[in-house]
Amino acid sequence: MNTESPDTQRNIEMVRKYDKEHRVRIHRTMRWAIAAALLALCMLFVSVGAYTVGHAVGARDFRALVEGETAYIQNKHASASSSDMSLDFDPFWDAWVLLDQHFVESTNASSSYQAEYGEQGKVWGAIQGLAASYGDPFTTFMPPEEAEMFDSEISGRFSGVGMEIGNRDGYLTVISPLPGTPADKAGIQPQDIISKIDGEDSLRMSSNRAVQLIRGPRGEAVTLTILRPGESEERTIRIVRDTINIPTIETQLIDGVFVIKLFSFSAQSADMFRQALQEFAKADTPYLVLDLRGNPGGYLDAAVDMSSRFLDSEQIVVIEEQGGDRPDKVMYSEGYNHFSDELRMVILVNGGSASASEIVAGALRDHEKALVLGQQSFGKGSVQELFRLTNDTSLKITIARWLTPNGTQINEQGITPDIVLSPNEPTEGEGTYRQDYSTDSEIIQAIEIVKRPDFVSLFESIPTELQNIASSSDIIE
Repeated sequence: MNTESPDTQRNIEMVRKYDKEHRVRIHRTMRWAIAAALLALCMLFVSVGAYTVGHAVGARDFRALVEGETAYIQNKHASASSSDMSLDFDPFWDAWVLLDQHFVESTNASSSYQAEYGEQGKVWGAIQGLAASYGDPFTTFMPPEEAEMFDSEISGRFSGVGMEIGNRDGYLTVISPLPGTPADKAGIQPQDIISKIDGEDSLRMSSNRAVQLIRGPRGEAVTLTILRPGESEERTIRIVRDTINIPTIETQLIDGVFVIKLFSFSAQSADMFRQALQEFAKADTPYLVLDLRGNPGGYLDAAVDMSSRFLDSEQIVVIEEQGGDRPDKVMYSEGYNHFSDELRMVILVNGGSASASEIVAGALRDHEKALVLGQQSFGKGSVQELFRLTNDTSLKITIARWLTPNGTQINEQGITPDIVLSPNEPTEGEGTYRQDYSTDSEIIQAIEIVKRPDFVSLFESIPTELQNIASSSDIIE
């Protein structure tokens, strides 16, 4: 029999109900806690796994990147020089720091690369010094202004005095004045040494730097101090600049002899030479004088094309001696050979004939297509390639040297004439080359020789009277 009061029973029921709800909440909380713990544990496992895999992949890719870049750098250095990796560049950087700390600017420093281009100019000067260390006057660095002028010269139209110059044995030397230009009319001659430009000493000056000083606005003057071979005293020549249009070709028929005067080997000269040869064919004469005096050269392709007009397809025009382990490159005739064995041809050269002019003269002489008359040519028998270092700077590098088909070295030796002629003496103010070639003493001598009955035999031996022609006036009327 239940003796508890209704209130007591009610309280007991409430406690039981609370205990039951409390146990349910605890069970629910424990389940959530366990689920959260399991989820966290899973996430931990996933994170650790992802990290491990990612680290492995990243390490692999990084190693591949480093190994690839290292190989690239090593190959780049190796391709430049196998000994470069052993070079010690510390003295260069020591010198850079010492110059920065101790150099006191002088008046002569106003023309330096640094004065012109700021701090970057020191880099340009260092590259120029590196190029000069090879001892080749045609391997040179061109900073922005010089590179721009070089581009304008190739285009064939610029403002200056009109002469081709180069650096020979450390001396700035005239290769040739261009005919009819201010330099030509002022009396500048091939082989003249330019010792000063507007009073600035040109010893060891690069030809590009000299061009920069010599060129300028049309109508303004530049003063050159000249030392001429065979003379002991210098000359001072003032030249007024003008717009220079490089001429290409002229033709004349004189006393039954067709004369072609070629001034340069430009991009258009091969086509113009072909047209001149068509005129020669219409003239109905076997006698041809090709005048290359004062022609400083130009495009190699033009020289090969012009030589091909007289040679068969398998005949060599010029050999490019690459040097080192690289094989020589041989340029063959295109095989046009328009003319029969009746052709009688001589080529005129002098100290201003260079580069492509020497290729043509050497090729046609070696294959006995023409005799070479005149004076020793300049001897510019090397091949330059232009490399862009930056958008506005260039590096011109000698990559090969030319040999005639018989293997005769052209560079620094030039083409030796078969018959030496006395140089034509121009009238003062007229220029080196007359447009009326009938009054040109070398043209007159060339005409006399090409019309000799024994011309063909001259390829085998030169008679005594022609061997001494340079010191004799017997042939000149």
